[in-house]
Amino acid sequence: MLSTFNGKRERLRGFLACVFPGEEAYVKCIQCQSDDIKVIESRDVAEGQAIRRRRMCNSCGHRFTTYERLERPQLIVIKNDGKRELFNRAKLLAGLYQACEKTVVTSLELEKLVDSVEQELYSCGEQEVRSSAIGELVMDQLARLNEVAYVRFASVYRRFKDIASFEQELSLVKQGKHIAA
Repeated sequence: MLSTFNGKRERLRGFLACVFPGEEAYVKCIQCQSDDIKVIESRDVAEGQAIRRRRMCNSCGHRFTTYERLERPQLIVIKNDGKRELFNRAKLLAGLYQACEKTVVTSLELEKLVDSVEQELYSCGEQEVRSSAIGELVMDQLARLNEVAYVRFASVYRRFKDIASFEQELSLVKQGKHIAA
């Protein structure tokens, strides 16, 4: 059994993966690639849906953060052209970071927004979801978070054809309303 464990340990080095229940996950330092890492702090985030760990490399002293999340069944996103792809949390987060660039919206607020959208998607019980449904969920929450980020996201998501449709969306934001497409 020990030799099997050592073999698995070697194959899994560098990845955040548990080998056996109760065993520490194996992580390499992103600076020096050392596997001599210690956990400085752990806390629940995203209403208990993930664990955030601050880690420090004992070799070079570099500090970094890792997140451990429950792995759920994959959602399939049906794009507007009918193509299907796996739901990609990082892709959604990247789009939101771009929309929120140079605003007061924090990374933590964006993580919470994406967590909330994900929770709604999983709670509906469907394995396939239209990209338009995801976009509307994001738009609803982003409108409450930051108006500038909302308008930036809307300009890409809604693909305004002319300045008039863009001005219409702006006037709705000024009135405190946003429209569902």
